[in-house]
Amino acid sequence: VQLVESGGGVVQPGGSLRLTCTVSGRDLVNYLMGWFRQTPGREREWISHINWSFGNTNYEDSVQGRFTMSRDKDKNTVYLQMNSLKPEDTGVYYCAARWFGSTDFDYWGQGTQVTVSS
Repeated sequence: VQLVESGGGVVQPGGSLRLTCTVSGRDLVNYLMGWFRQTPGREREWISHINWSFGNTNYEDSVQGRFTMSRDKDKNTVYLQMNSLKPEDTGVYYCAARWFGSTDFDYWGQGTQVTVSS
């Protein structure tokens, strides 16, 4: 299974970015797809996830209402639309996949850097 993220960059506070994660090598039925963020000096933290089959989503409190996760089944791709970005959103964003029967996310992308700075 290969996950490839893209869409990171540098944006001013209040700006927007859309991250993309394209998955190959696996049928994602019965999978959760997640986005995680790692900032310097902190452990990687969960941001959001989506049930691939049904499309229902969950978000960490600090991004609720600002970030939206979605998926395109035809393209085997998940997205993270990030609006009203804040400097504390800066970090490396990772896409990950977890089979329902697993307790951990099993597959990870290489990460994409997001920097929010004026």
